[in-house]
Amino acid sequence: MMRVTVSRPHTVACYCLVALLVLTLAGSVKNSHGGGSGDSFRTAAAARERNFEVWRGKQMMERPCEELYVVGEGDTLHSISEKCGDPFIVERNPHIHDPDDVFPGLLIKLHINLPE
Repeated sequence: MMRVTVSRPHTVACYCLVALLVLTLAGSVKNSHGGGSGDSFRTAAAARERNFEVWRGKQMMERPCEELYVVGEGDTLHSISEKCGDPFIVERNPHIHDPDDVFPGLLIKLHINLPE
């Protein structure tokens, strides 16, 4: 009969991996069934987070043009170009392959030329 020896660190690592897997699965089962105490706390925290996102979204939409511009909801390259005075947005941003494929959260480098 052949005997396999495994070092102590490998054994400990295997037990830790199994424990982590069990905890992860237990947490996902608990969350999917909505169980556990503190649900009202989590609900309130989620509502505060959503309110912050709405506030932050409004703040991002009303911000002035900066050298790095974050595309907001409803922005187009044409509207950003008019707002910030940069007609060469596509030329300055090689990561924009299709001018019609602009989405919220996209970073755009601008050269700002606002009339005073």
